[in-house]
Amino acid sequence: MLVSIHDDPPILVCADLQVEYLTQGRRHVILDGDAATSRCLELLTLWRDRLWPVMHLKRIAQAAWFNPASRLTDWIAEAKPRPGEMTFEHPLPSAYSSPRFVDYMSNIRNARCVLAGFSLDETILATVVEGFHRSHRYQVVGDAVACRQPNAGDPAAYKQAVVNVIGNFATIHSSAELIKTSGAVAV
Repeated sequence: MLVSIHDDPPILVCADLQVEYLTQGRRHVILDGDAATSRCLELLTLWRDRLWPVMHLKRIAQAAWFNPASRLTDWIAEAKPRPGEMTFEHPLPSAYSSPRFVDYMSNIRNARCVLAGFSLDETILATVVEGFHRSHRYQVVGDAVACRQPNAGDPAAYKQAVVNVIGNFATIHSSAELIKTSGAVAV
């Protein structure tokens, strides 16, 4: 099914597009940061150009390694929320740990969300699983998501394993599948 600009478009959910995840030398720097960031920005540009709804999630964990007062928790400059775009801060991996997010999502009828961003193995996984159990539909853009490096093993295999698990609770698309040349979005 394709959604055109005249239909009710899905919400683009940008998960944890924060400087912290791209800073080299940090313990939880993400894999494929440049590629994932580029695709996230392409999707963000498409949604903004079409004036479609955009939502930003920001992890503000209280753990010692994730200092919310640090500049590292700032948005990536190009992905910084604009006026009119929704933002939700969440202390735990799932966006549903934000009471405002829960309230918003429970009041949307037929919510369709396209999820892209960082923290694939935490925020995206936890949000999709919890949303599934609340009958919220999510689509994850497989080439516009990234996760931290695993403690051991092959990083690409780790990311693929997480995407495979998410596939049990959400639809997985590539950005090319999602964005059609006609300007329509597959949902």
